[in-house]
Amino acid sequence: MRNVAGITNDLSARLSVAAPWHGIPAAAARRFHQICAARVGTVVGEHGLTSLQWGALQHLGWLPENTVLEQNVFAVRLNFDRNTASVVVEQLVKLGLAARQINGADRRLRLLSLTTKGKKLYARLLPAVNRVNAQVVSALPPRERKQFMNLLIRVIEGNLVDQKSPPRRRRRNLSQPPT
Repeated sequence: MRNVAGITNDLSARLSVAAPWHGIPAAAARRFHQICAARVGTVVGEHGLTSLQWGALQHLGWLPENTVLEQNVFAVRLNFDRNTASVVVEQLVKLGLAARQINGADRRLRLLSLTTKGKKLYARLLPAVNRVNAQVVSALPPRERKQFMNLLIRVIEGNLVDQKSPPRRRRRNLSQPPT
């Protein structure tokens, strides 16, 4: 059965034809990100979190017990610009999941850690998020999953060599039409 655009509704037939984005790294990466974000978002969304908030919570959850992380270091490690990091941290603080305190040695710096509530939520969600991440790569045999992750990390790290800071969003001048 074909639809108006002439594209078959049969899944196996659709999968046998290469999509236009195959072979384009940026397009494939975007699609992979959409799949990952949607799957993780479904799990963490049930607990009132966004994927971005979960990423931040997870990063703080990896810290050893009684360890704090300076907010600007946190931003760099997550590849957030400082404003985005500040907004996400503020959201986690309002939810009672993270604590932010002023550094006594340098009052300009903010120190981050998970609250007891944040640690409990992290511990509760981590197994479900790990299952979802495993499902995302389950289309590959186990050996290829490890190889895929190693290659993905090499591509990412290879492109970070020249990057000095997180990418900043360009603000579009709304009074000018897009070019």
